[in-house]
Amino acid sequence: MSSSPNKLNVHALLWQDRQLSVLDQRLLPDQVHYDIYATAPEVAEAIRSMRVRGAPAIGIAAAYAVALSVQQYFVADNVEWQYKVNADIKILAASRPTAVNLFWALAVMQEKLASLQDSPVDAMINTAIEIHQQDIAANQQMGEIGADILADAQGILTHCNAGALATGGYGTALGVIRSAYHRQARTVFAGETRPWLQGARLTVWELAKDNIPATLTADSAAAMLMRSGQVDWIIVGADRIAANGDVANKIGTYSLAVLAQYHGIKVMVVAPVSTIDFTIENGGQIEIEERAASELLPASYVQEGSLVNAWNPVFDVTPAELISVIVTERGAVFNPFEQGVRKLKNEY
Repeated sequence: MSSSPNKLNVHALLWQDRQLSVLDQRLLPDQVHYDIYATAPEVAEAIRSMRVRGAPAIGIAAAYAVALSVQQYFVADNVEWQYKVNADIKILAASRPTAVNLFWALAVMQEKLASLQDSPVDAMINTAIEIHQQDIAANQQMGEIGADILADAQGILTHCNAGALATGGYGTALGVIRSAYHRQARTVFAGETRPWLQGARLTVWELAKDNIPATLTADSAAAMLMRSGQVDWIIVGADRIAANGDVANKIGTYSLAVLAQYHGIKVMVVAPVSTIDFTIENGGQIEIEERAASELLPASYVQEGSLVNAWNPVFDVTPAELISVIVTERGAVFNPFEQGVRKLKNEY
């Protein structure tokens, strides 16, 4: 049995001494190293370079970055600092295009800043801290809701990393797995998640930190694993959810959902309401980030004149009809999603 689900053993982001400490996830599991940032452009680069990743964590980091910008530039009786902060916000918004939490957090921080008259520094820091704390509380709430839905299901397959490393703490998909495992032991499988190997480097490491056994599988073994009868649910996070329930998540999620339908396996998506983009009707409107071919190619192919190239989309879109349930901190919405997802907007 795992440790208490309220105990956080992994921290992607720490606010200390009015600076932001970011766990460099590119070095895990071999090194646990924190970089300390005092400016917004530094945090934007940490997001762009994948030091910090996962939609909720990206949003939280951006919120702290805005607070850092205000802290750096605010000067009473001088409006020039506001232009500098707005310039930093634009840099942050350009860091990664798909995760909607980034833009949500920046909007919250901008709205708060516009409402302040005097001495905005502490108020902006406190707003970022509140966004962070609310995310942890939301994750724990989703964990319990999702665990209720799982009931006595035993076999769980997750993809990428949607745990404490990808959020303010506790996790979305891994939050459900944590809560469910705390109630009774389950069998947890994690795909390796190429090309960045978040499952191999991050997910199984994070679960082990919480004394939850996990079995790593090659991404290409997913169909065989499902056919073996060892998987009851696939549980994943999300980077953006359209109003109709289409879900953008780590590349490979769509493949798993197609395989799950064939094998009669249910798919659960776990994400806070801030991940739902109510401004877009369907997943076809989601911008999909593509990263450098060099992340896929052997070094010998990364040279001028090479006839070998690579296509490297970071995310894919899973149609709503392939998803069984979307779990948020406001409750669960079951397929079909035509009205259920939109109702969450009124409750948010």
